Amino acid sequence: MDAAGGPPYNPRSVNEVFRDFKGRRAAIVKALTTEVELFYQQCDPDKENLCLYGFPNEHWEVNLPAEEVPPELPEPALGINFARDGMEEKDWLSLVAVHSDTWLISVAMYFGARFGFDKADRKSLFSMINDLPTIFEVVAGKAKKQGKEKSSVSNHDNNKSKSNSKRGYESQEKHSKSMEPKDESALGKDDDHGDGLCGACGENYAHVADADEFWIGCDICERWYHGKCVRITPAKAQNIKEYKCPSCSNKRVRQ
Repeated sequence: MDAAGGPPYNPRSVNEVFRDFKGRRAAIVKALTTEVELFYQQCDPDKENLCLYGFPNEHWEVNLPAEEVPPELPEPALGINFARDGMEEKDWLSLVAVHSDTWLISVAMYFGARFGFDKADRKSLFSMINDLPTIFEVVAGKAKKQGKEKSSVSNHDNNKSKSNSKRGYESQEKHSKSMEPKDESALGKDDDHGDGLCGACGENYAHVADADEFWIGCDICERWYHGKCVRITPAKAQNIKEYKCPSCSNKRVRQ
């Protein structure tokens, strides 16, 4: 019973905390991949200590830390902007990714403690979190390699669906060889960009609720993306002769 004599407080469930984790994770992955140019610009080294915040609604922001002590939630790493111009960009992004992974875990475990999760609940929550690639793995491209190790058979099936989706099915003939490789070497080459992982959110194709969800492949780096993650619809894809993912496009702008 609570102090007012009402029913006992019903703490948040493991699934709710995991949804919170996924939303914050998706936001930060977006900041470090598909919206990295905007993120890079906001991390001006001349500004004060800045933090990268991810929110449950999959939005992110770069802002000053909370003023209250202690804060309502664990705070992200301070001063991520100071090293921006003193490191290679990929190394700096990887460092921010590592600290963001740490922050996400601390927020999830904070909720677990706050809502009284027992040993089984904590184990279940961590298992669900651990099934997703870390932000660092997504940013560094290591999630691709791990995806190939999990299921080469399902990955090959996913390649067929994604090859049909790319640019509104216009590239079906172009990717016919990757659909039906004639030997093991051909299959290995196909797996380099058909591992079933989105280059933006890092989630496996098998995790998608709708098996017909639209995917598009970058013609430069050959990584695959959910259409919704890079804001490309099948209709838009039909008018694209050569698709460049946000990461490849940003690299060329800064060169």
